[in-house]
Amino acid sequence: MVLEGLIFPAKAERKPWELFFLGALYASIGMILALWIFRSEASMIMVLLTVVACLPLVYRTFKREEKKDTLINEERTLLREHGKALKFLMYLFFGFIVAYAVWFVFLPESLASSLFKVQATTINQINSKIIGNTINDNVLFQIFFNNLRVLFFAILFAFFYGAGAIFILTWNASVIGVAIGGFAKDKISHLGSYFFSIPLAIGRYMTHGIFEILAYFVGGLAGGIISVAIINHDINSDKFKVIMRDSLDLILLSIILLVIAALVEVFITPIIFS
Repeated sequence: MVLEGLIFPAKAERKPWELFFLGALYASIGMILALWIFRSEASMIMVLLTVVACLPLVYRTFKREEKKDTLINEERTLLREHGKALKFLMYLFFGFIVAYAVWFVFLPESLASSLFKVQATTINQINSKIIGNTINDNVLFQIFFNNLRVLFFAILFAFFYGAGAIFILTWNASVIGVAIGGFAKDKISHLGSYFFSIPLAIGRYMTHGIFEILAYFVGGLAGGIISVAIINHDINSDKFKVIMRDSLDLILLSIILLVIAALVEVFITPIIFS
């Protein structure tokens, strides 16, 4: 109950930057407890414990955003209000990523390999599907449709489990964190400096990753709003129709963000960090 009650949506909207540190705290405590109690399955248990810690915040956020849909009629104003929630959720997610990356870099090699073994396997599987560094349409579409699949599950989990999208997003944060950590380790061996290597690694993945992450949160928010609306409103009511229209707008926005993310990942990121 201590971790779950550290912050509420209203305060998070006022001080979104605090969620970065809260995210890092949640992820770090989850890792420590997973290593201590469930060492052999720590890769997934740490994600689960992190999710448990932030579930109340995410669920309250979905309820708060659904209520805004019933009170605000102007679409631009509504999107701006949703933006407040998305902002602090993004900070929370970045806290997860940085914590996972830093732990991956600084933990002893054997311990890091054990703790993040499932994430490392996932990264290897993703990399094996994209052969070479050739920039072509196949890679572009492959990246886009892979990200679209993640978006689909984020919406699906949010719809069926309310705040369930946070599980998909936290899992992705752990994978991204390991990818960043691996890149940083490689650069440390060349540059010999943590000070330059870790920010460089974060920049390498966040250049396009920020669009992907935002897309997943926008989609998850849409799914969560629909889920709450179905519980609270008659599906034939005018309010429900307004909520559905807003949610569909959010889903469309998330797809557009994924298109941008794929274009940046294929055409811009390799140029900057080649």
